[in-house]
Amino acid sequence: MKLSSHGRKVQKFGRPVVEIERLVAATRLSPLIACSLDTSNRRLISTFAKRCHKETCSFHLPVGEVTITLDDVASLLHLPITGAFHSFKTLHIDEVVLLLIELLEVSVDEARAKTIQCHGAYVGLSWLRDHYRSKCDAAHWTIAARAYMLHLLGCIVFANKSATHVHVVFLDAF
Repeated sequence: MKLSSHGRKVQKFGRPVVEIERLVAATRLSPLIACSLDTSNRRLISTFAKRCHKETCSFHLPVGEVTITLDDVASLLHLPITGAFHSFKTLHIDEVVLLLIELLEVSVDEARAKTIQCHGAYVGLSWLRDHYRSKCDAAHWTIAARAYMLHLLGCIVFANKSATHVHVVFLDAF
């Protein structure tokens, strides 16, 4: 079993500048900025992993069956869980390239290169950090905020096993 703390990757960004913090606050994702998972107790996490039943997405503990609910997520991440669920559609690679061009203002060649490099509808977290910094240096706050939020979602809410990539589909929500 491999454990990785994606929260540390968010800390690499540092605290966003005021202009970006306002844009993140407008999306109500601000609590994620300070969110980090402590993976130092590997034995505890390993025990939970062994007791997880994939069919029911629940844990079978000596006290009974335990399921993580949206209320638990709201309490742990300090996010409001309101309104309708957003469903993401599967994106064709051309749609991914268009999202990167339109919402992160990258060139066609760079967008195609990043999707090829990540083998699909993903971008690398390190590339996203570099893109964020370049947009901050150019004072393109909206673009920088999108890169920041994509990184935030990819590290905290929708983290995957790659530990190095984030799915571009989440840009669609911005």
